[in-house]
Amino acid sequence: MRRIKHIYNAPQTHWVGNGFKVSPLFSHMGEDKQTSPFLMFDYAAPMEFAPNSGTPRGVGGHPHRGFETVTIAYAGEVAHRDSSGGGGVIKQGDVQWMTAGNGIVHEEFHSPEFSERGGAFEMAQLWVNLPRDAKRTPPRYQHLPAAGIPVVQTDAGSVRVIAGELDGQRGAADTFTEMNVWDVRIHAGAEQLFRLPDNHNLAIVLRHGEAELNGERAIGEAQLAVFEREAGDIRIRNTGDAAAELLLLSGVPIDEPIAAYGPFVMNSQTELAESIREYNAGKYGSLD
Repeated sequence: MRRIKHIYNAPQTHWVGNGFKVSPLFSHMGEDKQTSPFLMFDYAAPMEFAPNSGTPRGVGGHPHRGFETVTIAYAGEVAHRDSSGGGGVIKQGDVQWMTAGNGIVHEEFHSPEFSERGGAFEMAQLWVNLPRDAKRTPPRYQHLPAAGIPVVQTDAGSVRVIAGELDGQRGAADTFTEMNVWDVRIHAGAEQLFRLPDNHNLAIVLRHGEAELNGERAIGEAQLAVFEREAGDIRIRNTGDAAAELLLLSGVPIDEPIAAYGPFVMNSQTELAESIREYNAGKYGSLD
């Protein structure tokens, strides 16, 4: 068995803009939780929003450089627009994979349709690091509709392969480094076994339900389990009466220096200062 390194409770929630109430489950700006190539994970647990006929809730134009943002819509809708010309509405089940690369400005708001009707809202946003030789790649936008994300059926449930590979099925996203981003669903009373590559960091977030890891540790909703980087299977048993839903993240770590300031993630303080100067000079483009 691959050993469990630690299970972390969800931190206190905070608002990002006025549309996303999130728990920052891990961040490159805080404690090292052995999550590389993933830099940050904000989880917006299920929340009800009243109908809003005024200005949509969300976050206005802001920059990113040196990494990718991945937004997974579990309930509700987000409208995205960026300075590279990318954009669209991320509907329930869809995923947005945006490469900031050499610099981008974007905005994210509840879609006009969701704002009008209101309802349940649940999202996850990951920041995925880029290796040194890809940090200045041109920005790009991948819209991954729910219907285009492969689903692998297992004896215990199912796995949506957003990125990576499972049982010969390639994920929907094109990535710069080797990683897996899987939505895992396990039937009540069932147990799912996975063997991830020995050189991958591995983390699991339980979104809904109850589960037990490796027959020894319970994990609750919005908790983060981090495993040792070593050989061995992991076993996830659903201990509840309803389906358990988890997000599994694994990947080859990017063992390079990180210099970060807010939405800029580079390899050195010199590159970081340059990134901020170039943004202030308007070199990331605009949303006008």
